[in-house]
Parts: sequence; structure tokens; C-alpha cells
Amino acid sequence: MKRISLLLMAAALAAPACSSGSGGGDNGSGSGSGSGSGSDDWNTLLGQRVVDYNAALKIAALRLTGDLPTMAEIDQVANAPDMATQQTVYNGLIQQYMSRPAFSNQIFYFWRDTMKQGETPLLDTAPALAAELSVNNGSYMNLFTQSSKTCVNYSDTTETFTDTDCTNGGPVSGVLTDPGVMTQFFSNFAFRRTRWIQEVWDCQAFPVEATAAPQEEGGAAPYLGVWPFKSIASPTNGGGRVDFLNVASVVCANCHETLNHIAPLLAHYDMNGQYQTNLAVPTPLDGAPLAMLSDYLPPGESTAWRYQVPAADIPSLGADMAADPSVASCGVARIWNWALGKTDIVDTLEVVPADVIQDQVAAFTASGFKLKDMIYAVYTSDDFVKF
Repeated sequence: MKRISLLLMAAALAAPACSSGSGGGDNGSGSGSGSGSGSDDWNTLLGQRVVDYNAALKIAALRLTGDLPTMAEIDQVANAPDMATQQTVYNGLIQQYMSRPAFSNQIFYFWRDTMKQGETPLLDTAPALAAELSVNNGSYMNLFTQSSKTCVNYSDTTETFTDTDCTNGGPVSGVLTDPGVMTQFFSNFAFRRTRWIQEVWDCQAFPVEATAAPQEEGGAAPYLGVWPFKSIASPTNGGGRVDFLNVASVVCANCHETLNHIAPLLAHYDMNGQYQTNLAVPTPLDGAPLAMLSDYLPPGESTAWRYQVPAADIPSLGADMAADPSVASCGVARIWNWALGKTDIVDTLEVVPADVIQDQVAAFTASGFKLKDMIYAVYTSDDFVKF
């Protein structure tokens, strides 16, 4: 039977709400409820899906172990006397798959792809931390707040993890201070590092903070941000060397209102991912001089994760992210897309409307953001086992 993807349908229903580009933080926005005959058609198709534990088992086994289920496992499900027993058998097999060493490899490769990292020892440590937390049912929020043993080494031959401390100096805050991340995403103004944090862990591209009351600032288009327009730097606003308030062609501040408040925190790492007391990233100005705080923010303005959510340093940034519901939703959405074989939420716009995964997000939050429990909840959800 051809599988009808709830994710695809819900995303299609949400498309009109997403097309406005207003931002928001719900991993694609849109309620997925729709209206009119088109919505009725989708709901009719969704209602025609039936539970098929054997079909779900094949997909789950490939995702979680890299292999198809054995005939004995298929028979266990197929020969169960009723649907309730089938469910019990299926759920037990999912638990078994996630207890096998092969799961370590699968989840490690998943996090490699998700983080756009890997294939050298330096670039593997952040994905390995996420994989270890997944295998050990650790808190997802440790990815942003863990203060030691964050440079994890993983052997896909022995399928084992080795915990080590990072040696790049400075504060320690999960993957946010990982030397491989800082090296790979080195760029002018540390904007690539900031984009990596935003897109991977909040599932949205910039701009991300929008107001319902746009402001006219003399350009062809309005300023849509929630921050005061002059809360970021320009040559006319406190001495910045780049005009982030330019409105001649595009309204730069729509993205930079948030970007400029995060990036200085990440700018202390040099091209080798080593922490420096002074800012250590270049600017695109003649001669590539190093960035200064005044290039990002005017005097008196502080770094922050979001508007009115200050972050004086990277550990504070990590704590802010851990407390942000949209970060938790993004984590569930990424596991959901992996389970259903979808591509990247940001790169290919495979968005997940919030109402599609609301049950998993609620359970994830209630559990203390336990990663393995969340993965199990996705692979045993009604929407995964229905076709």
C-alpha cells in the first residue's frame, strides 16, 4: 500500500501560512488544519490510513540499525493474534533496535548529517556528543549546557564513545564551544557560526524575530524586527564600520537585529577554533581587520539570544536556548523528519507544522528532554505506523 505521509500533507496545508515570511519559531508555522474542499480531501486521505506494524518495522529497522528486520522479527509481528499484541511486539522490537550497538552508528551518522559536520576526528566530536546523549538517554539540552567532557570521540568500528575535555580554551557549553564547529564555520564576523546555531538548533533561517507592527525606516520595504531599529551598529550609530542599518536595497536589520546580538559571543574563536580573549574573526573590510564589538552593537547594547533574553556569555546563551520551547520543538522535528525519510527542514524546506508533533513535544518536555525516550516516541507514534 502506498504510504500517505502525514508530514507532507500537513506541510502542504501549512504552505499558505508559511509563505508570508513573517518568522515565528514553530519550525515552519501553520496549523495544518486548512479549510475548504482541499482540506477535506486531505483529511479524507488521512482518515483512510491503517496501522501496518510490519511495514513500519521495516522502515524503523533500517533507520535504527541499518539493516532490514529478520524473518523471525517479521513473523513475531505478523503472527501476533490481534492488533494490541502486534503493537506490544512492535514496540518491544523498537526498544531492542535502540539497545543494539548498531544504533550507535546510525544515530551518530544522523547527527553528523544534521550538524553538517564529520569525517575528521576534529569535526566528529560534536556529533559524537549528540549520539552519546541519544544512546544513553541523556537530556537534549546538554547539547547546549554541558560544561565538561564535551569533545567526545566515537569509533564506528567498535561502536564505542570516549569522553574527553575540549582543549580549545574558554568557556565550555556543549556543542556551542566545540572546536570543530568553530573551525568549520569560521567566517567574517562569525556569522556562519551564528547561522549554524540558528538553523540547526532552532530550525529556521534568519530573520527569526518579527513584529506585527512593521516600522517605516526610509527604505522601500519596512523594518519587520522586534528589536529597536537602532539596537545594532552602523557608522552613524555608535561607530560601527559596517552599515547594518542600510535600507537602500534591502532592510539589513531584519536579519541583523538578532544576528548581531548573538555573533559577538562566537567571535572569540579563531580560525583553528581556539578561544581568544579579544575578538578573533575578520571583517570583510579592506585588509580584513579583526572585528570589534562596536561593529555589531552600539554602546550600551548587550549580547542576547532573543529580544529581552540577554546572554552575557556562551554558557548563558546555551541556557537561554535550553529554555526556549522552539529549540525543543526543533529537536523533535528533526527526529521526525529522520524517521519519515524527509530532508533538511531549513535547506529543503521540509518543515514540520507544530500541531503534527505536539504530542511528541509535550512528552519530550515532560521527560526532561530525554533523547532516547523521544526517539522511541516518534518511532512508535500513530503517525509513524499508519499507511
